[in-house]
Amino acid sequence: MFAAYMPYYTMNFSYIWILIPAILLGFAAQMLVKSRFNKYNQVRAGSGYTGEEAAKRILRENQLHDVRVERVPGTLTDHYSPKEKVLRLSDSTYQSNSIAAIGVAAHEAGHAVQHATGYMPNKVRSSLVPVAQIGSSIGPYLAIMGLMFQSGTGDLLFNIGIILYLGALLFFLVTLPVEFNASKRAIASLDSSGMLSTEELKGAKKVLNAAAMTYVASALTAVLSLLRLILMARGRRR
Repeated sequence: MFAAYMPYYTMNFSYIWILIPAILLGFAAQMLVKSRFNKYNQVRAGSGYTGEEAAKRILRENQLHDVRVERVPGTLTDHYSPKEKVLRLSDSTYQSNSIAAIGVAAHEAGHAVQHATGYMPNKVRSSLVPVAQIGSSIGPYLAIMGLMFQSGTGDLLFNIGIILYLGALLFFLVTLPVEFNASKRAIASLDSSGMLSTEELKGAKKVLNAAAMTYVASALTAVLSLLRLILMARGRRR
């Protein structure tokens, strides 16, 4: 999906400094996405294609005739639903013929192609969705609760929490190749089809690269959150 899924972390001012780089990177990435999308959303593609038309063409060229393209409210709420085989494009993308809209639509079409071709990282990521939801919400709570008890029960709760959170961490890490690959497919399709010129592709790449940084920030936050929990556990045992 185009919108980043940021991991959950409990607030505890001990060791909060560990998360500061990831928080700053995440904030900067979100600002960069909005800035670049707004900039290239004002630049119309010479081909005249809209986001909807670009997505449908890529789907046709990959023989994905069973995937629907629908409009969904919002800005940058674009995503592909593999279970429903529906590619949903936001208000800011669906009918827009801007470079940014075409790039985003092509990226989501790239996810549909990944699903259809059995792209392994995408299959792994999809299987980890429930694990990530449980691990990112319950895992940190259990780990923190474990730190409040004495060894024995405390260690058990902490270890369970860490194991659950490791599942969430794996999700964030696997998301990186999935998103980068979807963007790579998008640029290749837009280039070969001529929907964007060589110069226009540069703008689309900037939008997609900025979006990719939000996923990098998510992964970094997950890694540093795990490190923070481990350091808190070590600090308690001293």
